[in-house]
Formats: sequence, C-alpha cells, structure tokens
Amino acid sequence: MSVSTVAAARSACRDTSASLPVLGRDVTVPLVTGGEVTYAALDYAASAPALQRVWDDVAAYAPYYGSVHRGAGYLSQLSTDLFENARGTVAGFLDCREDDQVVFTRSTTDSLNLLATALPADCQVFVFETEHHASLLPWKDARVTYLDAPRTPRQAVATLERALADRDPHGPALVCVTGASNVTGELWPVRELAAAAHAHGARIVLDAAQLAPHHPVSVRDLDVDWVAFSGHKLYAPFGSGVLAGRADWLRAAEPYLAGGGASRKVTRREDGGVDVEWHDSVARHEAGSPNVIGVHSIASACRALTEAGFDRLVAREQYLIAKVREGLAEVPAVRVLSLFGDDAPRVGVISFVVEGWNSSHFAAALSAEYGIGVRDGLFCAHPLVRTLLGSDPQSQGECGAPEAAPGEKSLNAIRVSFGAGTPDEHVERFVNAVKDLVRDGAKWNYRTEDGRCVPDTSA
Repeated sequence: MSVSTVAAARSACRDTSASLPVLGRDVTVPLVTGGEVTYAALDYAASAPALQRVWDDVAAYAPYYGSVHRGAGYLSQLSTDLFENARGTVAGFLDCREDDQVVFTRSTTDSLNLLATALPADCQVFVFETEHHASLLPWKDARVTYLDAPRTPRQAVATLERALADRDPHGPALVCVTGASNVTGELWPVRELAAAAHAHGARIVLDAAQLAPHHPVSVRDLDVDWVAFSGHKLYAPFGSGVLAGRADWLRAAEPYLAGGGASRKVTRREDGGVDVEWHDSVARHEAGSPNVIGVHSIASACRALTEAGFDRLVAREQYLIAKVREGLAEVPAVRVLSLFGDDAPRVGVISFVVEGWNSSHFAAALSAEYGIGVRDGLFCAHPLVRTLLGSDPQSQGECGAPEAAPGEKSLNAIRVSFGAGTPDEHVERFVNAVKDLVRDGAKWNYRTEDGRCVPDTSA
C-alpha cells in the first residue's frame, strides 16, 4: 500500500476517529505469559459485537415481551407493532422497492436456503466458486453452474455474461453473488453483475452478510432482486436474519416451514386428511413464534448505523484498513490474500499467511500471548481459500510445527476483521503482535487438542 493511500485515508478520517460503543469493549482476558489485557475482538467477519445501543433497546423492550400475532392483550399488541414496524425499518435501511417483501429468518444461510426452496421448476443457478458456503451450497434442487474465480471485477462480469449467454433463455435463472468477500474483504461489482443478469433474463440475489455492516446497501440502486444478511454481522445478537426482495417467487412457493402463522385456514377432509390454505404474505415463510427480540435488534442496528452515517463509518474503516495493510506490508514473511489486487476497494476483512508458520499456531499465539481474537482456517469458503493458496485440500497441518516450510504452499490462512466498534489500539496491537511473532517467535509452547491449537499448560 502506498504512502499516499495511507495519507488519504487518514485525512478522510480526521474527524471520525471515535468507534461506536459495543458490548465487551472493556472485557479483560488472561495471558499465558501472565497478567491480563483488554480483549481485542478482531473477528467481526464471523460475528460483530452487539452495539451498546442495540443492547439498550433490547433491555428497554424486555419487560414488555409478548408473543406476536397471537394475542389480544396489550403486551402482545405492543410486540406485534414492534415486530411489524421493524419490517419498515429494514426496508428503509435497504432502500427496498414499494412492492418488495421483508421476510425475517435466522441468518443469511437460512435466508438463502429459504430462497432455494422458492425457485421455480427447472431453475438454473449461477454462482461463483468464490462464494461463502451459505451462498454456494443451498441450491441442491436446482441446476447449478459453478463459475471459476475471476481475477478482476471486469472478468467477473464477463464470466457471468458468457455463462448466461449459453443458457436456455426461456427458463428461469438466478445469479447468487456476494457483496464483499468474507475472505479478502474485496467489493464485488454487484451493480454490473445485476445488469448482466437482467440483460439475459435472470434474477440476482445479493449475499450482503459482509457488505451491509460496512457500506450502505440499496436494493434500488444495485437493482438486485433479493438481498440477504444476518443480524449477528450487523452488530445485533445472534439468531436473526433477513431476506428482502421480490414477492412473486416467494408467494408461489410452498411454505419454508409448515406450521402456525403460515396457514390462513386448516380444515379436516372427509377422508381424514387436512386441507391447508396458506398465507401469500410474508407470514407464508415465517411459521412458528418469531424471534421478536432478534428482529427488534436488527431494526435497532439499522437505525444506529444510519444515524451514525455511513460516510463517517466508511471513512474511519478505510483508515483502519490502511493501518493494517501498511503494517503487514512491513513484514516480508506475510502474504495478504487477494483476488482483485492491492488497489481493489474493500471492507475491513483481511486474510493472510505467514511464511513458515502454521496458521492455527499463529492465531493461537495472538490470542494467548496478546489477547487478540482472530480466525484461522478456510472461513467457510473452502474453494476460494484453496484457490488463493494453491493448497491441497487433503493436506493437514499440525499445531506447534511449521505448516509449510519456506517456499512451500500454506494449507490455510489467518483472517483479521474489524468495523464500527474497533478502537485504534486494537489494530495497532495486532500489527505489533504480528511483527513480534515473526521476529521473535512464540513465547509459549502449543499443542493440538480436538483439532485446535491451544497453549500447552501441562508443564
């Protein structure tokens, strides 16, 4: 990364240095070398800490907790209003079209599996091998075309256009694409891919799990047909997600789950069976008692991010990205993984390998000796990481020993990720810890336990 790029990022962030308050910001953790340190949570790509404001909103609602759509009592009515008003908040956050539906789910994975059950008969799905497994795997009942990893955004669009040109133009088709990679953090050309899909009579769903927490997502501007994301990436607690977009395929599909709430009328037949009339509204795919607190927390997070201002949040995150990439660039043993190159726009997700180090060993040392939480492995995006590493999927690395000798290929990677709640000190500590470990090695011995690298405390 050039000095001018870092300077530009710092300048853009001059008045936006404060992070948003999140839960856990004062938690301390023990170090194997002695003492305690404030925990540096740098695994936002897996789950971002909940915003303090979101938690406060949940706590304020908790005494009024009631089952939605089920009761005439005051608390049930209040909870129902809260639940349904959250749809409007999410629709506004995503800049949905007037006739779009907002369906509440458990996660991005759940949202995309729901959409997979709603595909028309003989639908063909196009998905890049670079996708997270949540986007790569749900389409088992469709005809799936897996597209090779592109090396530029322009190549991504060209690859999709060629694949779509070869399909049956009269049959239904769906393109599934990420907005930001959970491995490299790179932004994908969603608007251009949507234009290519629509030009060939296909629809497109955007996996915004890694995009929505970092950048504004406009369904209208991007011209996507659906968008999916998770609350636990968006600074809300676990267990809630969203699928928003066009209603026709969802209305025509069998309910995702059969049960109360999805059914409008159920009657017994003379032969002993039952006839069911299903709702054609969002209730069709929200059977059972919904996660009211999860939905409320998503709406709260949407409001908090909107009010904080994405221009401010993006500027500060770019400043943090520049600090991390500048620091890693000073360590010759570190190789940052990328599809589109150093200059590609990205969110605060960076994966890398360290020459001569087992990635699990390195991540364990960051945690045990520096109080820094990162992630190691293949990040539920196995084809992409193996493509970037050129590694053998059958190979195994052992903790405490080098994963790959100098010059050999790494078997997995380390991922650092951050966002609106990350203090400057956390990324500074991370960069310094990487330099220390590469220069001096780990201060502790480690062993493999249940497939994970852990500090050896047996001595």
